[in-house]
Amino acid sequence: MKIGIFSDAYIPFTNGVTTSILMLKQSLEAKGHTVYIVTVSTSRKFETEQQGKVIRLPSLPIPMYNYRISFLYHKKAMKIIESWHLDVIHSQTEFGIGMFARIVSNKYNIPLIHTCHTMYEDYVHYINGGHFNGLFKNIVKKITQKFCQRKDLELIVPTTKISKLYNEKYKIKKNIHVIPTGININKFDMNQYPNFDKDKLRKDLKIDKDDFVILFVGRIAQEKNLEMLIRVMDQLPDHIKLLIVGDGPQLSQLKSMSNQNVIYAGSIDWNDNIQYYYFIANCFATASRSETQGLTVIEAMAAKLPVIAVNDESFTNTVKNGYNGFIFDNDKQYIDAITKLYNNKDVLDKLSLGAYETSKKYSASLFGDRLLEVYKKVL
Repeated sequence: MKIGIFSDAYIPFTNGVTTSILMLKQSLEAKGHTVYIVTVSTSRKFETEQQGKVIRLPSLPIPMYNYRISFLYHKKAMKIIESWHLDVIHSQTEFGIGMFARIVSNKYNIPLIHTCHTMYEDYVHYINGGHFNGLFKNIVKKITQKFCQRKDLELIVPTTKISKLYNEKYKIKKNIHVIPTGININKFDMNQYPNFDKDKLRKDLKIDKDDFVILFVGRIAQEKNLEMLIRVMDQLPDHIKLLIVGDGPQLSQLKSMSNQNVIYAGSIDWNDNIQYYYFIANCFATASRSETQGLTVIEAMAAKLPVIAVNDESFTNTVKNGYNGFIFDNDKQYIDAITKLYNNKDVLDKLSLGAYETSKKYSASLFGDRLLEVYKKVL
């Protein structure tokens, strides 16, 4: 099968959508399928890569960290895509490249599948500077509705949280496939890296051997609610550290409110190095309510880290109290969960095992199989 993936997010930009596409591409290619990518360039120039299997449309930066949006049409790209003879198009955004995917689908009569990755209403403040939020959210809602209501479109979401949002709030009256994104589980198995020096990386980050490390990996931005994780550090023992891996627009603000037990590692290359930061942690934490799935939670579990997550539907189908982590509603519950893991190695070990077992349900291979069933449905 020849599959065209259309997305505004792709390498070199690092985020959950990029990770999802890389996992899908690797899985499909391992099963013998041919995958083409249509994405944004890092400039206003048209570019091709990988012997023409990756097209980058001219794009412009938008006021969101590391995001660009493409022009809606490109004549040269259309000719190249026509030569691919695609069986299906799988779009990953409702805007920019997603709109171009619709144009290509209509012109060449290629079936269109779409995955909804982002709750765009949580991000409009980057575009409008916080002004007229209601108006901008309504515009986003209308565009999403128009895109997803296409009769012959097969719609995919990663969690029931997003399925409910599209059915109940956006009034999308069609069958929605709930398919969680998969990951390369082996990548987060420390046994695969016999030469990795855990103590050295800890030392480089000024983390003592005996320190208990809470890890967060992701964009450092308002919607991730990192203030909550930082705020409670004063109420935890000094040997508990919060390690934040990532970069983003809120970095300077958060650094100014952090004590010495909050450590910032900066932006780390996801392809080659991110796994090592999971290996030096004892647990993973997130207070974000803006996730559609939260791939870093699955990555943490694959690395045998219990997950402490806020009570949000993005996490409650994955994180189970007392089995692979804890769900919290407030600061006290979060502190109690961290303290329980810190003080009781038996509990930590039990939840670590549960986390790893849970991660097996999210392999990249299973992810590819589930999507292939949707592709076959439209052919």
